[in-house]
Amino acid sequence: MGAGKARWSRWIVWVCWITVLANTLIFIQPSKAQAAEAVNLQLEAKSAILIEASTGQVLYETNADQPMPPASMSKMMTEYLVMEAVKSGKISWDTIVSPSQYAVDVIGSGQLIGPGEKYTVKDLFGAMSIYSANDATVALAELVGGGSEAEFVKMMNDTAKKFGFNEASFFINSTGLSRADLGKYAPPGTEPDTMITARDAAVLARHIVIEHPEVLEYSSVPSKKFRETDKSPMINWNWMLEGNKDNPNFKSYVYQGLDGLKTGHTNEAGYCFTGTATRNGMRLISVVMNTPSEAKRFRETQKLLDYGYTTFEMKSVVPAKSPIDSLKAIPVKKGVKTEVPVVTADPVDFVVKKGETPQVTMEAAPLPELKSAPIQTGDVLGSVKVKYNEIEKTINLVASQDLEKGSWFRLMMRGIKNFFGGIFSGIADGLKNLF
Repeated sequence: MGAGKARWSRWIVWVCWITVLANTLIFIQPSKAQAAEAVNLQLEAKSAILIEASTGQVLYETNADQPMPPASMSKMMTEYLVMEAVKSGKISWDTIVSPSQYAVDVIGSGQLIGPGEKYTVKDLFGAMSIYSANDATVALAELVGGGSEAEFVKMMNDTAKKFGFNEASFFINSTGLSRADLGKYAPPGTEPDTMITARDAAVLARHIVIEHPEVLEYSSVPSKKFRETDKSPMINWNWMLEGNKDNPNFKSYVYQGLDGLKTGHTNEAGYCFTGTATRNGMRLISVVMNTPSEAKRFRETQKLLDYGYTTFEMKSVVPAKSPIDSLKAIPVKKGVKTEVPVVTADPVDFVVKKGETPQVTMEAAPLPELKSAPIQTGDVLGSVKVKYNEIEKTINLVASQDLEKGSWFRLMMRGIKNFFGGIFSGIADGLKNLF
């Protein structure tokens, strides 16, 4: 009996140890969100993030959801809304703008425009994107906001909500200046200064480069005169631009493929930078916030981008024009055949670690309502969801060949066959249930 009790006790101890070990392993297993933080790049930034533009996949992050003052990175939202206004036809690049006294008086970068002068939207947008000009930014905000920066700020915050910004993120003006900097032009209210997270900045930058890639035509310009008669050009605050490769002052900071996007600095925000570059067909977006110096914001950005390009690659997991095993054909109505083969309309690419074979799941389905013949090659007949980790993409399934409409006689005979087939099937089911 004593030996049995001893064996029983040892068994209980082993079970306890196994349980503790299992719980420990579960506890230390990194979550999907933590996976991007597993590598420590030792960044001298209070917040940072690195994403791939086409998928939005997060490749690295640290403190990315902490709202902080973004300084002039706020102007990315102004850029987006101005380009949206041009796209919608509300304004054009040639629209003439007469800046308000507020725009003329605003402090900080810029101070290019004078009272009573007139400029085109294109001129002002260039000054905002290249030189981070506060005066040009206010003038554009008032134009798009119907004469009021306050109305424009409402548009900024509405768009932030649409993009899924952190609930603690918000804008108080178009420039990113603090209330103290704005002085008598500070907006009424008791809310603090503009705050966004590094993740918000990356999301915003992604919307810009995907929906309005024309912004890169401005943000990639190293220097440009605001007026042809100006003695000196506007110098882009972004030292990393590939266009600076022959500039002895910035040559050591230049990054291959970098063409944007927005710097920012105030005493409260520190030195911030949202950068974007393209190499080997992969565009990355990086954000660093509150770095200790102007040079550091670029050195820390280089660390992020180097990590992205040396560690990850874009890999095609579903080629274009390929069949999906779970749905190789989709039924159609009134055709010479009752179904048509389908293939993927576009390829599906994901960012993976170099050398990794991504494991994906696919879920295919036809359109809610079946289409009627005639069907032409390329007609959309369904869709497939492809999921890798937490990223999901949906692409169309299209007909891989034409399908003619059936003759009235063929369709009539098919209808008769289906009718009687249904009757006989019903009789068979009834007899089966009866016996």
